[in-house]
Amino acid sequence: MTLAAAPSVLGQQRAIRTVSSISAQDKAAGAKQHPELLAEFGGAYAGSQARYVEGVGRRIAVQSGLSNAQSDFTVTLLNSPVNNAFAIPGGYVYVTRQLMALMNDEAELAGVLGHEVGHVAAQHGQRRQQAAQRNAIGGALLQVLTGALLGDSGFAGLLQKGIGTGTQLLTLKFSRTQEYEADDLGIRYLASGGYDPRALSDMLASLAAQSSLDARVAGSARSMPEWASTHPDPASRVTRAARQATATRATSTVRNREAFLAALDGVLYGDDPKQGVIEGNRFRHPDLRLTFTAPNGFGMENGTDAVSVTGSGGQAQFGAARYAGDLSAYVDSVLAGLAGEGGRVPEGQINRTTVNGLPAAWRTVRASTQSQQVDATVFAYDFGGGRAYHFLLLTPAGSGIGPFTPMVQSVQRLSAQEAAAIKPRRVRVVTVKGGDTVQSLARQMAYTDNQLDRFLTINALSQQSVLRPGQKVKVVSW
Repeated sequence: MTLAAAPSVLGQQRAIRTVSSISAQDKAAGAKQHPELLAEFGGAYAGSQARYVEGVGRRIAVQSGLSNAQSDFTVTLLNSPVNNAFAIPGGYVYVTRQLMALMNDEAELAGVLGHEVGHVAAQHGQRRQQAAQRNAIGGALLQVLTGALLGDSGFAGLLQKGIGTGTQLLTLKFSRTQEYEADDLGIRYLASGGYDPRALSDMLASLAAQSSLDARVAGSARSMPEWASTHPDPASRVTRAARQATATRATSTVRNREAFLAALDGVLYGDDPKQGVIEGNRFRHPDLRLTFTAPNGFGMENGTDAVSVTGSGGQAQFGAARYAGDLSAYVDSVLAGLAGEGGRVPEGQINRTTVNGLPAAWRTVRASTQSQQVDATVFAYDFGGGRAYHFLLLTPAGSGIGPFTPMVQSVQRLSAQEAAAIKPRRVRVVTVKGGDTVQSLARQMAYTDNQLDRFLTINALSQQSVLRPGQKVKVVSW
């Protein structure tokens, strides 16, 4: 472990202890974890946008001193509708297409990727006392159900297998000091890489605006962006990052906005219909031909293999498992899978019903934590053709299905016509014409709500912004 050498323009900034190489052990571990992360986050996004991100990411990553060879870094654009970016030891760096869409120039992209590489260079992950859980179905649940489930229920694996802690590699909960260090390193990498070091501050400002927008649209969009929620106190960090950028004394103002927007044009925005889409509190999957509605006050998050539903009254996941035609056996098999190897599922009766013409079955078992008991319910549906899907529900003990009753009753088939009508949204870069205003362009946004706020946020503009003919801006269209 060595102290990172600071370029001359960065001499006024404090030293941050970083490593200066990628170990063989980290390379091996990263190579093993990489496919797991791809599976967790919708896979790699293919095409020109991915190649562009890879180039930018490799160029900024070598500024870390981990390696002088760009080929030592694997930079991946993820096909995920969540605002997120992360890196793992071994030279693996990731950013989602959704977060890329929030950026407005190449320097912002480089700043975010540099921040994440900074976490690895400073070994922040290794210095944590324990890995944080993936924040997909809600850290709140993981905080409530602390520790293994106890007693003879055999449900020690429920939390990890049922509620999807993922690979435990991302959404890392770093300390405030570690976040500031990663900011500082990202800013240093920008300066030494020839970019405007103020870009990271600008990106943090966009994330703060996105967080505020998501809070206002709670229930009809995702909760706070992953990258913002796990990088705390965005407002104060904007100011701090701006100060740190000034402290570099770097004179570069390179942002490469035109090249970035040209690369971004056409990227998928929001949900990929191939993985299902969320509109308001309704989930629809055109390929699986199914839909359901989350309860009011609950948020939804769409993952590769499951849809997570979170709220104060409980947590849920919608997914699928192997089905041999016996719905009762299906429910028991899902419960047995949650119990883990050697675990025992409590005895209980399978309840049968019909939901919107679909044969359904469910069962609730009681599980104990160190501080309380919870009800775990598997509610499954036979869609015919050898297909079955299910909800896994966790509620306070005695609640059973509880607040999820309207949701489990809302599952139904989509007609072929309804499925065909589901189309993807994409980012389109348009050129401002004479007479265009933020208000007129906002009306092109492919949303029925908050069009102006969405347009302003994605373009880092305000309602008072005056657009110039020839200026390029982003809109989200069908």
